[in-house]
Amino acid sequence: QTLIDHLNEDLAGELGAIIQYITYAAKATGPYRPQLSQFFLAEVADEQMHAQFLANKIVALGGEPTTSARPVPAAATNREMLEAVLAAERQATNDYSQRAKEAEEFGDKGLVVQLEDMVRDESGHSEETERILRDWPL
Repeated sequence: QTLIDHLNEDLAGELGAIIQYITYAAKATGPYRPQLSQFFLAEVADEQMHAQFLANKIVALGGEPTTSARPVPAAATNREMLEAVLAAERQATNDYSQRAKEAEEFGDKGLVVQLEDMVRDESGHSEETERILRDWPL
């Protein structure tokens, strides 16, 4: 049951990330708006696949998938949006690393492998966001 609860927390995070990326894409401003908006929207598909996997796994384990999203941090500027995204991606990386350990203890190798793939995805998102922020002029 603990694993199911934690997977539901992860699902809430993915649902929140989808909302975060969609709303931040709409809120992006300035001369970099087209690129920044596209950057945010491009992440939605990955987060949606993660959410779908988690919901399916929760049901397979006998649980009920959450329909509540983690709250999206308020962000007034492009930089604040990128910093909030970076924090969320880092949290997801840490959460999935921990969840992979829990899945290993539970004895679900398939879940371990999928969670490790999700760690790779989220760490890639973090690295890309870090690179954007590195020389952000605004």
